[in-house]
Amino acid sequence: MKNFIFTSESVSEGHPDKIADQISDTVLDEILKHDPSGRVACETFVTTGLVLVGGEITTSTYVDIEQIVRSKIQEIGYNNPNYGFDGSCCAVISSIIKQSPDIAMGVDNANDDAIGAGDQGMVFGYACNETDSLMPAPIYYAHLLMRRQAYLRKQNVLPWLRPDAKSQITLQYENNKPVAIDAVVLSTQHHPEIQQKDLIEAVIEEIIKPTLPSSWLNKDTKYLINPTGRFVIGGPVADCGLTGRKIIVDSYGGMARHGGGCFSGKDPTKIDRSAAYMARYIAKNIVGAGLADRCEIQISYAIGIAAPVSVYAETFGTSTLSNEQITKLITQHFDMRPGKIIKHLKLHTPCYQKTAAYGHFGREDADFTWEQLDKVDILK
Repeated sequence: MKNFIFTSESVSEGHPDKIADQISDTVLDEILKHDPSGRVACETFVTTGLVLVGGEITTSTYVDIEQIVRSKIQEIGYNNPNYGFDGSCCAVISSIIKQSPDIAMGVDNANDDAIGAGDQGMVFGYACNETDSLMPAPIYYAHLLMRRQAYLRKQNVLPWLRPDAKSQITLQYENNKPVAIDAVVLSTQHHPEIQQKDLIEAVIEEIIKPTLPSSWLNKDTKYLINPTGRFVIGGPVADCGLTGRKIIVDSYGGMARHGGGCFSGKDPTKIDRSAAYMARYIAKNIVGAGLADRCEIQISYAIGIAAPVSVYAETFGTSTLSNEQITKLITQHFDMRPGKIIKHLKLHTPCYQKTAAYGHFGREDADFTWEQLDKVDILK
């Protein structure tokens, strides 16, 4: 397909599902600060006036779940009872058990070479040369819109903004390259007194235009701002939130396939997370080395086994090398055993709450080690 239209969406840190993701990953970070070998599978449910944190955690340290929940909710921006959800007064329930010993036997008491995958499954990684971050343009710019919304809200530039928001970008492609923005959808929670026309003007002028490439905006670009006309009731009051319900927002916006497992709340022995980060790292270095314009990687595992069951590379006809040659390079230069992934990408570092909003990939942050292009020279 050469000429087509493609759409991706993002959500803000105040979206109910993202609140849940951030709480789960903050719990993970607090454990890893004191117990880098802690086993964490933390799930969060948020709804009107209530947060439930559950899952399986085995650790030598103690974390104050209630304090983590309240602090994170207030940091996000739910710090006023008038919003209908307030971190200072919502109920917090914790239901945590230890990791199953049947699972632990495959990953505990092993050196880096022998740590087995925490579960079976497959993961995908993707990169393309549409943006400097080697991410698909629709999801990349959808995230930037949400970051801009949060920045203006927290800086009180647009004081009527509230934490819950969503964005959606529809891009026109010609010869497989993005050339224009067909439509921008942006819905943001707001103070009840703001007039719709003032809100639309401010969102377009203060959020959209400073964020998106001006060369892609034209007279035919459609701006759909709060299309229902009102978005006062938002956050967990309007919709309950769950960890792991925004896996496409977290990854590539639908431009690449997804293995189905979410990232947030999981320590790096869970290949849903660590191997997905590794797959992104591999794909990004393949594209960064100029071996392909687009690259998708699949890696699969069996529970308790260190070595991958399979590795597959797809370059969509954009490489002078065959997919088999690319796959051979990958197996030569990347160690995809879970223990080696954790060590190479420093995944025992408590860096995860930053990943839980605005995407796990395409970010310029030293803690996002899977975004490094340090294998480019050896691959060329």
